[in-house]
Amino acid sequence: MASPLLAEIDAQIEKITYHNAENGYTVAKALVGGRHEQITVVGHLHSVNPGDVLRLEGQWQRHPKFGEQFLVTSYKPTIPSTARGIEQYLGSGLIKGIGPVMAKRLVSAFGLETLTIIETNVEKLREVEGIGEKRLDMIRTAWSEQKETRELMLFLHEHGVSAAHGVRVFRQYGRDSIRILREEPYRLATDIVGIGFLTADRIAEKMNIPKESPLRAEAGILYVLRQLSEEGHVCYPYERLVSESASFLGIDRHLVETALAKLASGKNITIESSGNEFSGASQRLVYLTHLYVSEVTIARRIQKLLRSPKKKICAGPEDVLHWAQRTLEIQLADRQREAVKEALDKNLLVITGGPGTGKTTVIHAIIRIYEKGGRRVLLAAPTGRAAKRMTEATGHEAKTIHRLLEFSPKDGTFKRNADNPLETDLIIIDEASMVDMTLMSHFLSAVRDGTSVIFVGDVDQLPSVGPGNVLRDVIDSGVIPLVRLTEIFRQARESLIVVNAHRINAGEMPIMTQEYRDSQDFYFFPAEDPDKIFEKVIELCRDKIPAKFGFDPLEDIQVMTPMHRGVIGAVRLNDALQRHLNPETGEFVRRGRIFKRGDKVMQIRNNYEKEVFNGDIGKIAVIDREEQEVVVDYDGRMVPYDFQELDELVIAYAITVHKSQGSEYPVVVMPIHTQHFMLLQRNLLYTAITRGKKLVILVGTKRAIAIAVSNDKTQQRYTMLKERLLAEETSL
Repeated sequence: MASPLLAEIDAQIEKITYHNAENGYTVAKALVGGRHEQITVVGHLHSVNPGDVLRLEGQWQRHPKFGEQFLVTSYKPTIPSTARGIEQYLGSGLIKGIGPVMAKRLVSAFGLETLTIIETNVEKLREVEGIGEKRLDMIRTAWSEQKETRELMLFLHEHGVSAAHGVRVFRQYGRDSIRILREEPYRLATDIVGIGFLTADRIAEKMNIPKESPLRAEAGILYVLRQLSEEGHVCYPYERLVSESASFLGIDRHLVETALAKLASGKNITIESSGNEFSGASQRLVYLTHLYVSEVTIARRIQKLLRSPKKKICAGPEDVLHWAQRTLEIQLADRQREAVKEALDKNLLVITGGPGTGKTTVIHAIIRIYEKGGRRVLLAAPTGRAAKRMTEATGHEAKTIHRLLEFSPKDGTFKRNADNPLETDLIIIDEASMVDMTLMSHFLSAVRDGTSVIFVGDVDQLPSVGPGNVLRDVIDSGVIPLVRLTEIFRQARESLIVVNAHRINAGEMPIMTQEYRDSQDFYFFPAEDPDKIFEKVIELCRDKIPAKFGFDPLEDIQVMTPMHRGVIGAVRLNDALQRHLNPETGEFVRRGRIFKRGDKVMQIRNNYEKEVFNGDIGKIAVIDREEQEVVVDYDGRMVPYDFQELDELVIAYAITVHKSQGSEYPVVVMPIHTQHFMLLQRNLLYTAITRGKKLVILVGTKRAIAIAVSNDKTQQRYTMLKERLLAEETSL
């Protein structure tokens, strides 16, 4: 009988049946001592994995549909005490060098003494088949680290912090971890990737650090500024920052102003007085100092490059234009010819245009002319996929900007810089709208005076994921020559994707139909209820698109949505699409997230050492529990991840539109509904549609599409790059 009384049980997690990444709500199967059958455990269990042994506090209840369950109110990790429990504990990927097979061998050999032997007499493990010197060292090291972090894990758990952070905290601070957490918890927010101010603040509260602490105010302001930079802002008005920080921290304004002054004196932030386009009046602006330096550097380098002497490429531009057209067997349109001529005449040039307007053809012609004149040319793009596409389109190698600048993971710097500039005559940057303030600063610093640079991109797409709106600011300033390609070429006009992209960009409703027709590449399926939209998206990806068009649901179809959360957000869609599209068994659960071999995954932060960047999509090729390693295939390049690095990956059957920039997919399916109201903007819809190469399907309401089409007021980003470019122009 279910009892309403609180109970305490020791249980070992056998399988995670369901996990909500948004709130940690978990349904799991577990074994409890004295019971031969699995029980169902439900509750908010953050970062729990199969094999974990937990002391659970809660109550038994009977669910009308699923029967008896144990509802967890609190829990803490313990050590298993049965042979089966020890085997699953060791085989869960906890100890590097021990996977499920080796765990079984160890328990068969040593039974209930297994953990004691690993702890006190690890050399005895040599008696087990498959354990040599290398594996023994691996187990010894991993067990020692696991043992040393256990106290830290319990400390974190007692203070309401996910134990998943324990290993990273220990690797950063070693045996000083608990002392630092007690005395300087706000160091976590700046020292360790993935642990933010909110986590540090939770620990500080438990440590009785007062809310009005100056250290808390400084850490909180830096957190607010970093959050604003993640929203795209390079700077922020002083008065607004004070108000928002005071509200967020729950402290008086004067404490925030004092903390701002301290941060400015310590060079963490820069406060600048300036006229501003947002208010039309003079006001103070606050920058994270590295963003201030980036903005100033970009403005100065652009003006310096504009004033550098231009090296003559050829005697007569008309002659080389005719030569290029004959050689490439093309006929350039007027605007394309203008773009090529400007590229031969100017040090800096921006070429922008929508899909089907011939940007790639222009790039190809410019490359051939420069090379005919014996000049060196480098090509680059912000992402690996964009660089690969550029290589395929031009026949010339293109690199990511990070590779072009020779990033050194060891010391976190670029080897190509002002002291060691790029040795070339021309650099072409594709997908330039994606380049954020920081990366553009590093790039321009590495461009030698006299080198020509051409930025190519679609300025009407969403701006960069990182801070700034560099391409838009450069164009709006008018300091760099601009050629806007507008003519849609005949072949492109046959594509409804291209036609509709241009209609949307012009503020017109797209041509929409749900009738399947030969050669048609754009469809709309109406649905009013978000749950119906959700079901339709799943049906299209699983059944309809593969059956009708022959596309592979895993390789070819990408679902895009405006939102991360919600009924038709990326989180819920991913959970369902993973179940429906990847039948692989042997799932691996890490920190509450389920991974399977064959899963489509996305990198969610730049990792320069691995050369994978925010938004890169790959497929899980290997899950190795003994080596504690997941290997992801990025377009044929195998990249290993230690289990502790898996917070850099998310399942990516569905992604937000913002994460799609720089990529193209054979098929794009997009749910669109008025519940996305705050995000329904013209450039968002335009960006999503232009990601599809062969087929685009919208599912939702015409009203939502109409709202997006009519809303050309994109969210303004605070940046002073345009003003700085104009100021530099008059001062030099």
